Amino acid sequence: MSVLRSSTPPTRSQEVTRLTLGAFMAFAGVSHLTFARQDFQAQVPGWFPLDEDLVVLASGVVEIGLGAALLALPRQRRLTGIALAAFYVAVFPGNIGQYVEGVDAFGLDTDGRRLARLFGQPALVAAALWAAGLPERRDRRGSRHVGDAPREDRP
Repeated sequence: MSVLRSSTPPTRSQEVTRLTLGAFMAFAGVSHLTFARQDFQAQVPGWFPLDEDLVVLASGVVEIGLGAALLALPRQRRLTGIALAAFYVAVFPGNIGQYVEGVDAFGLDTDGRRLARLFGQPALVAAALWAAGLPERRDRRGSRHVGDAPREDRP
């Protein structure tokens, strides 16, 4: 699927973003399974039909997987970045639920702090897409930049 393969090599900032998000997600996933488990359980909205602990454990495993993929599979950066962006969108209702239900967790103990967090989620989505190489860099004519052939095609 060509949409999942980048036609340009990553910039330095895209690589740093990919590695930073990978480390962050792996750490967050481990924290879901260990020391921050109760805080994450508090973030599962009351209306969500599954057991809070199951949701926290499952999302922790997904986060570890996404983090590991971002770190270990640089050639799959498009796929892993898009998957991470989709994950951030999928968990956003939990952030909204925390705000609406007034749940304290992770130091988000005021409505203002919980509201501010909602604005951080689009930044995470944008960072994941940037790490994925989106949007692709094009010159004014719509062509790839000179020298921007995929790494595997370079001599």
